[in-house]
Amino acid sequence: MSAFIAVFLREMLILRRRLKRQISGMAVSPLLYMLTFGYALGGHLEIDGRSYLEFLTPGLIAMGSMTQAFSIAADINVARFYFHIFEEIQAAPVSALAYVLGEICAGLIRVLAATLVVIALGFLFGVGLNYNFYFWLAVALNGFVFAALGVALALLVKSHADQSLLTNFIITPMAFLGGTFFPLDSLPLWAQHILTLLPLTHAAKLIRAAALGEAPAPTSFFCLGAAALLFLVLAVFTVKLARD
Repeated sequence: MSAFIAVFLREMLILRRRLKRQISGMAVSPLLYMLTFGYALGGHLEIDGRSYLEFLTPGLIAMGSMTQAFSIAADINVARFYFHIFEEIQAAPVSALAYVLGEICAGLIRVLAATLVVIALGFLFGVGLNYNFYFWLAVALNGFVFAALGVALALLVKSHADQSLLTNFIITPMAFLGGTFFPLDSLPLWAQHILTLLPLTHAAKLIRAAALGEAPAPTSFFCLGAAALLFLVLAVFTVKLARD
């Protein structure tokens, strides 16, 4: 338990030093998307009887929680390749599970901050949504999934430069194809089936349903939970592999 707390507190100390810059960075992309897609282009567009901004805001929360959770991978690689922090952790009595959970929880704090930023921006644009238990559960599960994936992949890359490739080939396509900006039922059926394999698709569906006061789909919760468990096991495995 003490090892997990030590890993988590280290990340929190780093976050505290960068908090103002981090919050500013978290606000830029959602603000631009709301101004361009939601306010300018989608000002008169309705989806299922709701304004496009009401449709877009939960998608931005899903996307923001994904990117902020996965960004823990970049910090791990900086600490690993430039400051050799991971080598010190290897020498310390810190189990692989404690290390992974500490990093994931640090990622979840970023997810919370990013979600609150988007909620605040939505309030400024007059978007009123429901932030109930199912909403926060979906956000937390989404953050857990991508923080665990970030830890797993961070310890597989061979250089810090490779990290950008992971973002370009995994995170960016998912951000645009995971149901964040448009309803997936407008796509061909074969494309819908493929995109249901993406964790973000289920996260966006759950977050949007909860935020709009609808009943979330239990199957999407199951899929996110399964992905969280899978990536947790993968992250623990890659930490052990990196130590060998």
